[in-house]
Amino acid sequence: MAIFQITRDTPLSAAETWRRLTTWERHADVVPLTRITVRTPPPTHAGTVFVARSALGPAGFDDVMEVVDWSPPKGTSAGRCRLEKRGSFMTGWAEIEVYPGAGGSAVVWREDLRVRWLPALCDGTLSAVSRRVFGRAVDGLLAS
Repeated sequence: MAIFQITRDTPLSAAETWRRLTTWERHADVVPLTRITVRTPPPTHAGTVFVARSALGPAGFDDVMEVVDWSPPKGTSAGRCRLEKRGSFMTGWAEIEVYPGAGGSAVVWREDLRVRWLPALCDGTLSAVSRRVFGRAVDGLLAS
C-alpha cells in the first residue's frame, strides 16, 4: 500500500476550493490520459460513484470510486469527503479535507493507494510517484 498526504494553502474560499476539488469530471483536465464518468445523478452525495478511465490506446484500466462520506465546508467548519476505490486494479481510499481560514483555505488530501499484483517492495516508489502526480493534479484543480 502507498500511503501519502498532500497539503496546500490557497487564497480561494473553502467553498470554491471544495467545488474545484470535488467536481469529479474536472480531474480529467489535470490527469493525463484519463477521462471521468460519473455514474450517479448529481449532486454529489454519499453513494455517488464515478470512474476514472486511464488508457493509452487499447491498454488501460478503470479506477472505480464511491463517495462514502460527504460533508461540504460550512461557515468555519471544515469539509470532508472520503472515497473508497472499488476497482479490480486500483483499491484503497482517498480523503479530501478543506479547512476555511483567514484569507483563504487549506487542503489536506490523504490517500492509501493499492495496485493489485504490485509487490510491497514497490510501495515506497509508488507513494513517491503518487504524491508527485496527485500534487500536480491538486495544483491544477486549484489553479483553474
